[in-house]
Amino acid sequence: MSVDLRKKAIGAMIGSALGDAVGELAFRYRQRDALIQAVIRAPMLRYTDDTAMAIGLAESIGKKGDVDPEHIGETFHRNFLAEPWRGYASGPPRIFDMVKRYGITYREAAKSLFRGQGSFGNGAAMRIVPVGIFFHGRPDILEKARLSAEVTHAHPIGKDGAAVQALAIAKALELDPTGPFPLPGFIGLLINAAETSEIRNKMILVKELITKGAKPSEAAREIGQSVAVHESMPFAVYSFLRHPDSYENCLMCAVLNGGDRDTLGAMAGAISGAYLGIDAIPPAWVSKLENRAYIEQLALKLLS
Repeated sequence: MSVDLRKKAIGAMIGSALGDAVGELAFRYRQRDALIQAVIRAPMLRYTDDTAMAIGLAESIGKKGDVDPEHIGETFHRNFLAEPWRGYASGPPRIFDMVKRYGITYREAAKSLFRGQGSFGNGAAMRIVPVGIFFHGRPDILEKARLSAEVTHAHPIGKDGAAVQALAIAKALELDPTGPFPLPGFIGLLINAAETSEIRNKMILVKELITKGAKPSEAAREIGQSVAVHESMPFAVYSFLRHPDSYENCLMCAVLNGGDRDTLGAMAGAISGAYLGIDAIPPAWVSKLENRAYIEQLALKLLS
């Protein structure tokens, strides 16, 4: 394979963080030209809790050399206390509080949410890029992704969405972008990896939408636009499959069609960055990304 895995790992982490930051701007600038101008004018592109938690996951995996749920939870908690203003949803702070108050594990706290069913939001999938990098090519990647998700998202759908997103990143990391994109094999891999009918059926829908050339507005309407992982992660995959050869076009598709724009950007940007590598991401955007050097450092550590 004539690719530089280091550049692709950096592309995955930076691509996700940039997608998060640009997606956050897309809540205000909802047309492509206006959004790109906002990116150009911005002195710095700031990320949200999506990337803050991806950083925490990368820090934990880098230190432990594996997925250690309690260490991940402690790392998330520490980073939250340092930067509580990142835009966290209510779930993680509730979990942190329960762990501190009742002396239970992070996984136990996560399982207690939503009447004991756990969350099936997209919060585990949005941060999963470090798992995709570290465990790429390994048969246990789905297991590790689900285990990392359990820290905050205990519902089977929440874990499944994170696992399929991790596999998409890992597979994109291994592909040579100079050759033809293997669409049937790629989407087929994701369909077969899904354990829940909710995720599997949406990935089948993505295949159908891409095959018939459905427009983004139709795809967003068909897939759904909520923060539930089965109504957001599949649209990120759709955005990548519609534009596998362009990070910018993939990202614009992901963030300009409604829904949870910053998280859609983070998920689509991770896959696209993993496939195309850092050199394919607009350098002017990369140069403005908050904490860029540290994020690149974490990406390289995940490969070591």
